[in-house]
Amino acid sequence: MRLILLGLLIISGTLSAQVPASLVEERSAFAAWLTTAPNSPLIARAFAPIGDGIHIGPDEANVPFPGVDARIREEHGVISLSGSLGARTLPRNRLVTSGPLALFISGTPGHSVVTVYGGPRLEKVPTYFPLDRSLVFTGPMLPVSPRTIRILTIDGLETDATEVGSVAVPDGASSIRLRVYRIVDPGSEEAELTIYFRDGTSGKGSYPAGRFVTLEPVSNGNYRLDMNRARNPFCAYSSAYPCPAPWSGNTLTTRIEAGERYDHEPSSPQKQSRP
Repeated sequence: MRLILLGLLIISGTLSAQVPASLVEERSAFAAWLTTAPNSPLIARAFAPIGDGIHIGPDEANVPFPGVDARIREEHGVISLSGSLGARTLPRNRLVTSGPLALFISGTPGHSVVTVYGGPRLEKVPTYFPLDRSLVFTGPMLPVSPRTIRILTIDGLETDATEVGSVAVPDGASSIRLRVYRIVDPGSEEAELTIYFRDGTSGKGSYPAGRFVTLEPVSNGNYRLDMNRARNPFCAYSSAYPCPAPWSGNTLTTRIEAGERYDHEPSSPQKQSRP
């Protein structure tokens, strides 16, 4: 058993119900963002490929929205907005506010996607399992030959991610290696080491498709994995978002009762977008 656990991320700290100030601040900032941000998932109305064009407006539009009659088109990789919201070019990977809506264009030319925000804000607040310091692990990351794949991120956007290694964590009487991907934020070019995992609480206390958690570098080539910071994908807040598929192999058999909970079905936008 000693040999099996060699290189395993080890439990850091002692059990305590005291939530660290940094975690309190992180959760408070996230709750404030949900209730105030123009691109909060609580006001996401549609997440749709632009294709031959998107109509926002009357009931028969791709994206119904009262008081608006606008179209979004792509031509030679350039995205344009016209209609009751005015005429303008929409940049990629930057939030643009236009009238009662906020628009975010993502994807690559020919495969562009628009996320539409606006209207009444859904009433949801994140809830969390009690703090469990036994679910904070520190240890090395086993590197792999980097390979790039397309994945869905926490906000449902498709992006290139590079598999950079794996970390071992306890899973009952043995251990499991969780795959780690480096995911670049298209808007800022910053990158995080990310793990998307499922466990025994998936669909039984946490979101069924899984949760995201970041791997933080510490010292001497080691990394910290704090399951108390695990978060739900945005599809847990609104069915406008596509949900990431579970990553192969990243499923623990034990219950990880730490991080964000899930106690309800995702709320639907006012009306789903139509293809």
